[in-house]
Amino acid sequence: MHLDEKWMKTAINLASAAQGQTSPNPAVGSVVVKDGRVVGMGAHLKPGEAHAEVYALQMAGSHAEGSTIYVTLEPCSHFGKTPPCADLIIEKKVKRVVIGSVDPNPKVSGTGIGKLKKAGIDVTTGVCQTETDKLNEYFFYAMKYKKPFITLKTAMSLDGKTATNSGHSKWVTGRAAREDVHRDRHMHDAILVGVNTVKRDNPSLTVRLPEGGVSPKRVILDTKLTIPLQSKLLHDGEAEVFIICGRNADKEKERELNGLVNVNVCRMNQESIQVQSVLTYLFKNDIHSVYVEGGSEIHASFIEAKAVNRFITYIAPKLITGRDAKGVIGGNGIQLMDEAFNLTIEHVEMIGSDIKVIASPKGDE
Repeated sequence: MHLDEKWMKTAINLASAAQGQTSPNPAVGSVVVKDGRVVGMGAHLKPGEAHAEVYALQMAGSHAEGSTIYVTLEPCSHFGKTPPCADLIIEKKVKRVVIGSVDPNPKVSGTGIGKLKKAGIDVTTGVCQTETDKLNEYFFYAMKYKKPFITLKTAMSLDGKTATNSGHSKWVTGRAAREDVHRDRHMHDAILVGVNTVKRDNPSLTVRLPEGGVSPKRVILDTKLTIPLQSKLLHDGEAEVFIICGRNADKEKERELNGLVNVNVCRMNQESIQVQSVLTYLFKNDIHSVYVEGGSEIHASFIEAKAVNRFITYIAPKLITGRDAKGVIGGNGIQLMDEAFNLTIEHVEMIGSDIKVIASPKGDE
């Protein structure tokens, strides 16, 4: 393996360990190498804290001078919550900088590289770029399209049902699949459901893993603001809650909800909630990825708006049966098979006794 690729893969591994806990910042890893040995390494761990290059250069100390620093994402060149990393690299007299991906953030995008080159530092870009781009897939998508990356998750029986005739739905899948869902939640900035899910299940919508994890923000689509004020997620303090309602929703209920800690009501300009307007609002609130968990009418609205980037479906080895048992996707449906939404299957695996299928829309941006 080429040495640049070797050290970049080390930086990628460092960044991967912090995925899901750095948003709205990207996950970044960095390694400082001198005379063929590692003298410093680091990863960005939390928004507002030091970037990966800072930790790596601090560890390198005096060995940073004349070294090569590997970083998965272009060093920043602007003052945000922390000083520019490009300036620190120049100050430490690093000889060479090897970069995986160019930062798509307009505040950076190429300016960090330009600043380094102007200082006479040798810069190499595009090393292991496929892997470094994938590392921050959601961030890259959000920066490019100004809207969050949408993952739509469903769970169903082998005959395509999510609940029995009576509406009972716990549990369709097994324990291993449910734990896998929590790992995917941890990787997203927000979980989104409709208000009927809140009324029916009174869910927490948090990450509950044996090793812990960061709980994403909770987004509730509630056109008329009928969410019960005693709902668990409004009071648990686990993560911020965004409730999105229509133009004509109850204003007194809005005042009550906004009076709760970590609860924000967003009133749309339309009577009904439009998916694209929701995505614009979420992006403006630094939400770069959303894990949509339904129910069936919410799923249909995202699919009909062509707003889904990835589908994750868990299929349980059981038959629920019943013509009135609820299916995965609601909506009005299509009339002709030619109108079907075509997908590409990307990955299939067994999670415990259940099948996990990952698919994406054909021709997705």
